[in-house]
Amino acid sequence: MIRPICTDTVLLAKPAARANNSDLQTARDLADTLLANRSRCVGMASNMIGIPKCIIAIMPPGMQQPLVMLNPQIIARSGEYEVQEGCLSLKGERTAKRYRKLTVKWLDMTMHPQKRSFEGYPAQIIQHEIDHCAGILI
Repeated sequence: MIRPICTDTVLLAKPAARANNSDLQTARDLADTLLANRSRCVGMASNMIGIPKCIIAIMPPGMQQPLVMLNPQIIARSGEYEVQEGCLSLKGERTAKRYRKLTVKWLDMTMHPQKRSFEGYPAQIIQHEIDHCAGILI
C-alpha cells in the first residue's frame, strides 16, 4: 500500500524502534511507497511514511525493485567525504558527512540475516536512510 510522505520533523527526529516479524507489512508499504515516488526519491526509511520502525528501502538508478533492510547496521566504513543531500520529507539541501564504502548487516524480508558491502551512491543512500532511523535529519 502506498502511504503519504511524513513531513512532521518532530516525528522524523525520534529514533525508530527495532523492527520484527510484525513489521513486515510496514516494510512492504515502504517498498510500495518508494516505487511510487521513484522519479523523485532513491531511498526511504519507514518513519518517512509515519511509522517509526528501523526499516529502510533503497532503489539506486538501475535497480528494478527496492532492497528492503530491517534493522540495518553499518559495521565497517571508509573514505569520508561531504556531500549536499536533499530529502523527500524536508525542503532544500543540506551538507552531510558520508563514507564511500560500507559493510552493512540487516534482516531481509524473510527475517534472515544478510551482510554486504556497498560503495558510491548506494552507500550514500543507505547512510541517509539509517540516519533517519536514528532520528538524524540532514
